[in-house]
Amino acid sequence: MIAAIILGLTRFLVGGTGLWIGCAPSTRQRIYFANHSSHLDTIILWAAMPPDLRRRVRPVAAADYWGKGKLQRYIALKVLNAVLVERKGGSSNPLQPLQEALRAGDSLIIFPEGTRGLERLPGSFKSGLYHLAREFPEVELVPVFLDNLRRAFPKGSLVPVPISCVARFGAPVSLAEGEPKAEFLERARAAVEALA
Repeated sequence: MIAAIILGLTRFLVGGTGLWIGCAPSTRQRIYFANHSSHLDTIILWAAMPPDLRRRVRPVAAADYWGKGKLQRYIALKVLNAVLVERKGGSSNPLQPLQEALRAGDSLIIFPEGTRGLERLPGSFKSGLYHLAREFPEVELVPVFLDNLRRAFPKGSLVPVPISCVARFGAPVSLAEGEPKAEFLERARAAVEALA
C-alpha cells in the first residue's frame, strides 16, 4: 500500500517512464547500475520496472542516510526492500550485504559513483561494480541513465519540481577476462553516458 502511494506520487510529480533500449525487462538476475543525482533516483528506477520485476530487485542505499531515521529506515527496508551499506567505517568488507543479496538470487540497483553528483553525466565509478562483476560473472550488468532527476529534485531540495523524468535501460555489459579494473569501470561509466 505504501509502495503504491510512493510510486503513484512520484509518477504524478516527475514521471518515471522506463525506456528499455538495449534490453527487455527480465527476471534474470541483474545488477542495474545508474548515474546518481537525486534522492528520487532509486524510486524512479524502481518505478520504471514492471511490478513482477520490482519484487526481486533490491536498491542499494547508504545506511548513514537511509538507516538513520525511523521513516527513512522504514521506507528503505519495508517498502523498497533495500540493501543498506556502510559507506564509512563499519564492516571491513562494505560489499558483504550486496554479495549476500546476490547469493540469495536477488537483483540489485547500485549507483557506482558512490554519492549524488551535480553534473548531468556520471562521474568516475568506484570499484564495487568491478568486484561484483568479477565475483558474480553470471549476473547481467545493465547500465541505466536517469534523465532530468538532477533538475527535478536536486541535492539540497525539499520539494520536487514537476519535470518529466525517464530511466533508459541499455544493453548489458560484462567484464572481459583479464580486463583491468580501471578500463572496465570507464567502459561501464561510458555505457551509462551513452544513454544520455
